[in-house]
Amino acid sequence: MMVNLTIDNKEIQAEEGSTILKAAQSNGIEIPTLCYHDELTASGACRLCSVEIKKGKRTRIVTSCIYQVEEGLTVTTHSERVMNVRSLILQLLMARCPTSEVIRELADEMDVKPQERFQLDEDKGKCILCRQCVEVCEQVVGVSAIGFLNRGADKSVGTPFMEPSGVCIGCGACAYVCPTGHIEMRESETGDERSIWGKTFEMVACKECGRYFAAQDQLEYISKKTGVPLDKLYTCVDCR
Repeated sequence: MMVNLTIDNKEIQAEEGSTILKAAQSNGIEIPTLCYHDELTASGACRLCSVEIKKGKRTRIVTSCIYQVEEGLTVTTHSERVMNVRSLILQLLMARCPTSEVIRELADEMDVKPQERFQLDEDKGKCILCRQCVEVCEQVVGVSAIGFLNRGADKSVGTPFMEPSGVCIGCGACAYVCPTGHIEMRESETGDERSIWGKTFEMVACKECGRYFAAQDQLEYISKKTGVPLDKLYTCVDCR
């Protein structure tokens, strides 16, 4: 079933159950995002995709990645009120993650400057607690090697007790979905080793082209989960 709504004075149709963000993206309307990924459950953690909606005479700010479309809804993506909200969010993110290039680039695009009233916190690195790394490890990979630690201002992401995980397979999915580059994954100069979360993994070279392409633990995990013989997984995607 389709519903009719208006986004930035543009009348569009969207499938019932879809979100404002998806409806906007499908119609070429840009809304900035930081903690959103198509393959993961939206959490609305960063609030950067906030928009202003109007239902009847009432207007309010909502998070577009989790707010579902409704019949007759009017959405404004760049009103003064919305831009003030995004500006404040970016100021807070810059204070939390002053070394993040991604956040600085977003701030430059929106002409947002750091504010002295917000104290810099370089101890947090580049993590914005978006949960994407935790979600991909739990929902997609299925190993739950990382999670949230502590509470409140001390909340962070890591392995249990910040020790090398016994279940991490070195796939790097968490680093891939991290929007700010907080999770670092390093590979040796020769490519035969990969390090992430304080653990080093042996890499497998493709038996056709010789290029190192995956961690041995990762391929063993895939073989166990799918039943595909391990030997058949020793070929990279490009050579299959």
